[in-house]
Amino acid sequence: MTGETHIEGVLRELAPQVLGILIRRHGWFDACEDAVQEALLAATVQWPGEGVPDNPRAWLITVATRRLTDQWRSDHARRRREATITAMDLASAPSEPGPDEDRPAERDDTLTLLFLCCHPALTGASQIALTLRAVGGLTTAQIARAFLVPEATMAQRISRAKQRIKGAGTTFHMPTGDERAERLGAVLHVLYLIFNEGYTATSGPDLHREDLTAEAIRLTRLVHRSLPGDGEVTGLLALMLLTDSRRPARTGADGTLVPLAEQDRTLWNAAYIKEGVALISDALANSPVGPYQLQAAIAAVHAEAGHADDTDWPQILALYVLLGHVAPNPMVTLNHAVALAMVDGPRAGLALLKTLDDDDRVTAHHRLDAVRAHLLELSGDPEAAGAHYRQAARRTTSLPEQRYLESQAARLTR
Repeated sequence: MTGETHIEGVLRELAPQVLGILIRRHGWFDACEDAVQEALLAATVQWPGEGVPDNPRAWLITVATRRLTDQWRSDHARRRREATITAMDLASAPSEPGPDEDRPAERDDTLTLLFLCCHPALTGASQIALTLRAVGGLTTAQIARAFLVPEATMAQRISRAKQRIKGAGTTFHMPTGDERAERLGAVLHVLYLIFNEGYTATSGPDLHREDLTAEAIRLTRLVHRSLPGDGEVTGLLALMLLTDSRRPARTGADGTLVPLAEQDRTLWNAAYIKEGVALISDALANSPVGPYQLQAAIAAVHAEAGHADDTDWPQILALYVLLGHVAPNPMVTLNHAVALAMVDGPRAGLALLKTLDDDDRVTAHHRLDAVRAHLLELSGDPEAAGAHYRQAARRTTSLPEQRYLESQAARLTR
């Protein structure tokens, strides 16, 4: 690991801790977040030459608080708050703080910060952006690249999100009771969306965004450590690990997409599979069943099959039927149709797909055409299958998926 990589890892881990401490001390999410970003920038400039301080978290807290103090001192509209900050007498603090400045009482507020970023006042897109910025430690430019929008657009989105939190008058605390249960659902959904965008990027030249999948897994581990008895938290972590275990086999040497049935399963991440299977087995045995657990159970059945022909499709079909009752949505129906086709034949799967033809959420989605093409090919109708493969290729904005779908259409029309 290079020095720069090590520093980047340290900063990514510490950034949400430092931000949580500042918000808890002083409030004002937006000002504290800006101060932390300046401290992170200072660290990336100074640490490669001077070395990582003995207490890097205390260093960041001191530098960020100084920036915060300077900012409020220069803002005449906030002079009343200046007294609270300057009372800390930070002007005399050493350049590399001692242990006393990072007292054991300064708990890790990262989980509280994650819940704050998933505040119900924010849209889903804003929750994702703010989570990646404040908790994930990604820069605005990195987040913009991940979602293929201009950096200025993403900066505005993040700024509006911080202002919404400020306007909502929320306090920095871990929600409890019904509020925590409601907010936890949003937290898990945001982490799920971040992972999915990284595992199969919706646009661009790459199939994977490993930085996003790794960050989603890291943050979900954090939630799991704090809530180990929550079955859905455990299920989501298991789902991510079992799904990500396939990543080494999902593309060929030239970057082309390799479908699940054709993957070299010896390349799958055995450690992730072992951990994921253990997690989902424990969750199913000890918690009420939820949608993330069911998806993880399906992924586990795939993971435990040494070859595609060994897949227990009847079990997968039963799990999809249950998932359709627990959390019905068109993507579940799409996957259900594939499982049904593998058990009862492609015509049964095609009949189920027809139930989605009037569903506005999916009628223009490339996956509906792609699944229909696959089942039409299995049913012995290559001409219709080729037409749907071409339609799916036109509708996707992912270049690896587009190339794969076009190659499938070309194969059927030779």
